[in-house]
Formats: sequence, structure tokens, C-alpha cells
Amino acid sequence: MTIYNINLGLGWASSGVEYAQAYRAGVFRKLNLSSKFIFTDMILADNIQHLTANIGFDDDQVIWLYNHFTDIKIAPTSVTVDDVLAIFGGVESRREKNGKVLRVFFSDQDKFVTCYLVDEDKDLVQHAEYVFKGKLIRKDYFSYTRYCSEYFAPKDNAAVLYQRTFYNEDGTPAYDILMNQGKEEVYRFKDKILYGKPALIRYFMKTLRLSKSDLVILDRETGIGQVVFEEAQEAHLAVVVHAEHYSENATNEDYILWNNYYDYQFTNADKVDLFIVSTDRQKEVLEQQFAHYTTHAPKIVTIPVGSVDELTKPQEKRKPFSLITASRLAKEKHIDWLVKAVIEAHKELPELTFDIYGSGGEDSLLREIIANHQAEDYIQLKGHAELSQIYSRYEVYLTASTSEGFGLTLMEAISSGLPLIGFDVPYGNQTFIEDGKNGYLIPSSSDHVEDEIKKAYAEKICQLYLENRLEGMREKSYQIAESFLTQEILNTWEETIKEVVDDSVI
Repeated sequence: MTIYNINLGLGWASSGVEYAQAYRAGVFRKLNLSSKFIFTDMILADNIQHLTANIGFDDDQVIWLYNHFTDIKIAPTSVTVDDVLAIFGGVESRREKNGKVLRVFFSDQDKFVTCYLVDEDKDLVQHAEYVFKGKLIRKDYFSYTRYCSEYFAPKDNAAVLYQRTFYNEDGTPAYDILMNQGKEEVYRFKDKILYGKPALIRYFMKTLRLSKSDLVILDRETGIGQVVFEEAQEAHLAVVVHAEHYSENATNEDYILWNNYYDYQFTNADKVDLFIVSTDRQKEVLEQQFAHYTTHAPKIVTIPVGSVDELTKPQEKRKPFSLITASRLAKEKHIDWLVKAVIEAHKELPELTFDIYGSGGEDSLLREIIANHQAEDYIQLKGHAELSQIYSRYEVYLTASTSEGFGLTLMEAISSGLPLIGFDVPYGNQTFIEDGKNGYLIPSSSDHVEDEIKKAYAEKICQLYLENRLEGMREKSYQIAESFLTQEILNTWEETIKEVVDDSVI
């Protein structure tokens, strides 16, 4: 049995989908299940191995669509500048280096090579550009060998890509991609020609030789969904719902507007063996909607996209009246609301402190708010940190996000015994906060009146301390967190796969 997980792309700043996949990859390793994570986007700016390894995939778990048809393995870059220059040839005259970009000029002809290094302190080349008489003619891409070349021709004073060639280890071409200038690409193999990426995806799926002992998990379907659905019928098919799955404002008693990213999957739910969501609340909502708006009644299971290995108890006494939040400092996280709420609550509880972990574009705005209210002594921006042993130093966790599909920081906070205060919004807050038991859920409205939000948060912060309920709420957070221990998630995955795939093949 093999579990094939299908996605589009990833980068250095990957989304929650990729991190959820990386977590799942670790789960499957612990369960000794054969798993592959398939990426179908053209990824050439970086060696894909550097991106996948960065978030926790093992090399042998990764399949990249475009080198699947070659014998080159997923591996880190080891080709050196000298290796590249040996391919190019010529009499070198000088070098110019700027960070990770090295340009080598040659005296015998009007040409130069630009090497894009893995790191400015290392002599390893991810890709190289070859320019002759001021014209870009080729780009080569490297891991432990050259795996791809792009060929260019001048047109209207620009370099136009007309062909990509992917290679085998011995340097022989495996196949070509012919760029059809605005039309579908042509994939030229030794024994066949394919027109358009859907045809390439279908050919790829057929090479997997799927059977009923295999499971295909679809994480993203844009541009590939129909082909994957058709070919995955040879195996078992699961679909992961990573975000809010419908538009509440455009839904009424008679009609539901599914999220565009899930519309195809939900419309064809009869071909899906299993839908996977990360919270029980989303499972409940989705089941009700399938029953009300469709004739489908698919199997839906809750499997969290993260876990904690153990509950974290403080090594020393928690700092009294200490509040914490942790997230990207992005506008949608609304950390500014929290800052203003703490400033308001501080008037009644002058012992309060608030530490903010994370970085992002809102940093300067937050600093300005803090400075304008002369709150530097009790509100601080802490930047990035490894938080696993930090949460337990604090007493309360605050969140102001108005949309949180799961919320890894919320899970980590309750596993360290922190009560939470956040909006009553799907799905993370409703999963990790039991109102009045381990924190407070604040009613949310679409108009988001800042003064009302500030007042509501400040009141709940003060209420929590003035009613002296910290200890009881702390124990309730630990109790909720027990459902998110790693062993519990391992058990859930194992049981789910056994239910979907014949036990005899596991």
C-alpha cells in the first residue's frame, strides 16, 4: 500500500496546506506507512529538495511531477561553480559577485555565465544563465547533476522561452516541453507526444499503477482535479478540506456557495471515499450541509493537522498577570486590536503585561500604537522564538483572528495550560475554547467596530483575573489538549486508513 498526497507547489513561505502535509508526512513515517507527496507545479527558481526538506519532508517521500519521468532523484544541490564552468568552457577573464549571484566573464568571446548560488558562502550552484553577445540563450538547473535546461530565442528585444529539456542522470534527454506561445504546452517523449498539462497529469497518474490497496489524498485540485478524480478511482480517494469550505454571506436556505477550491470535490462527492477536516465543528457543519443541499452523504472524519507530544507544565512559577499571543504580524491577525484592548485593561489591572511573538508587516504599526500610548513598559514585541517551552511562562493567551481553520498556536497554548480569549468564529477558536470553562469566546460581527472589540476584550481580560478562575481554566485547557496528543492523532490516522483501505494490505 502507498499513500499518494497530491498538491500543486510550495515555497520558502509555504502555506498551512504544505505544513499540514509535512506534519502528515511525519505521522506516516511514525506509522511505517509508505507515503509520497506529489507536487505538480513547475518549480525551478529553487531546487525543490531545498523547499521540501525545509519544512520536514524526507527526500524519498517527495515526487515532483517534472522529474518523475527521469531517473534523477530528489536530492540537495552539490554541483559547484567549477562544474558549471566546465560545461560552458571558454577563457575566464574576471568574476563579479553580489550576495548569492556570481557572474563569470570570458575574454575569448562576448559571453558570460551568471551562477545563482545556494548560499553566498558556498560554491554550490542552483541554476545558471548563459548570455552570448548580450542575448540569453540557455538556463541550466542543478541538484547533484543537471536536471533541466531552458532554451531561449530573441524576439522583440526580449528572451523568449521556447523549450525545456529534462535529463536523466547520464545526461541524456528524458523528454522535452515545447512552449507553444500562449497555447497549451507540448510534452515530447521518445514514445509519445502529450498536449497540455492535463494530459501530462493523466500520464503521470497512470504510471503510478494505482490499485485498491492504495490511497490518494488530494490536498489541492486547481487545474488537476478532474484528471485526478478520474484516475484515482483505481484506488481509494480522500480529499482534505484545509479552509472554510463555503461562503456564509452567499448561502441561504435554498442555496449554498461552496468555496471555489472545493466546489468540484463537493459536487463529485460520490466519487470520494473520505473527506478529512481538522476540527469536529467543521465536520458537523459540513455533514449538515451535505444533507440539506445535496443528495450526497460522504464519510467525513476529523483529523487535526498538528499535535503535541506531551502536555507542558511550567518549570517555574508563571509570571503573574502575563498575557501572550503568537502569530504572523499580519493585518488579518488583528494584533492591533489586542494591543489596544490590553492598554484599556491595564487601566484596571496595572500589573498586566503583554508579549507578542512573531514578525511581519504590521510590526511598525504596532510599535507606533505602543509608543503613542506609552505602553512600552508592559507591551513588548518579542520577534520569532521557539515557543514550546515559552507558553508555560505565561498565564493567558489572546487571539483576535476572525478566521482560523485550526490554529496550531491555540493548540500549543492549551497544551501549556493557558486559558484563551478569542472571537466566537469557526473553527479553531470554537475547537480550543469552551466559553467560560477555559477562557472566553467573544461574539463576532461582520462590521468589526474597533472600539466595541477593544472594550469586549478588555472586559474579558479583567473578568478572568477579577473572578480568580485561572487555576480551574488552566486545568480545563490541559484536559482539552489531551485530545491533541501525538499518540491520539497516530491512532486516528491508523484507524481511518484501515477503514478505507482493506486491513490486509496495511
